[in-house]
Amino acid sequence: MQKLLKKYNLILNEKQQKKFEKFLELFLEKNAQINLSSIREKDEVVEKHFIDSLMLTKFINLSWNIWDLWTWGGFPWIPLWIFYEDKKDFSMDLIDSTEKKIKSCQYFVENLELENIKAIVGRAEEMRRKDEYKEKYDFLLSRAVAYFPKLLEYALPLVKKWGYFIAYKSNNPEELKEGEKILKKRKATIEKIEKYTLGDQERILIFVRK
Repeated sequence: MQKLLKKYNLILNEKQQKKFEKFLELFLEKNAQINLSSIREKDEVVEKHFIDSLMLTKFINLSWNIWDLWTWGGFPWIPLWIFYEDKKDFSMDLIDSTEKKIKSCQYFVENLELENIKAIVGRAEEMRRKDEYKEKYDFLLSRAVAYFPKLLEYALPLVKKWGYFIAYKSNNPEELKEGEKILKKRKATIEKIEKYTLGDQERILIFVRK
């Protein structure tokens, strides 16, 4: 793990390293039971899930109310939470429509002793219409593989005015172009796009400001 962290210029303290090592152990164990991810080798999990999740920390400092949309195995939020754990100035909701995935997240949260995280079984297309969630979140994150315009439709009703929706995506200009109509409809803009390389894949972080 240390070698890969160094490769991507990510610096963790001893406490963070120990939690990541424990999370790796827990994730591999749970993934073997219920297939959270097709990635099963230790180094691949570290690079393609842990490090990919942490790349956001190079471009923004998270705080306040945060939602992880379609969290499936706890990514990106559990790695981000471990990174920011000592801040104590934010809370996090994890959502996925698959109960076994949310139960896995609850298992990780309990065993890693993470605080202020609520794991919710729910469908984003329904929750965006509920008053208790509308415009609640300062930051909404997603590593979902869903089409970018679809993500915008689900995410933006949940984001506060002046808040951010941040999507981890592969670099696909067509998706960005298709999202322009939704952005205009929701009175949101792409503030910036940050590029990074993960292994041999070009990845991007899309920062949408409402």
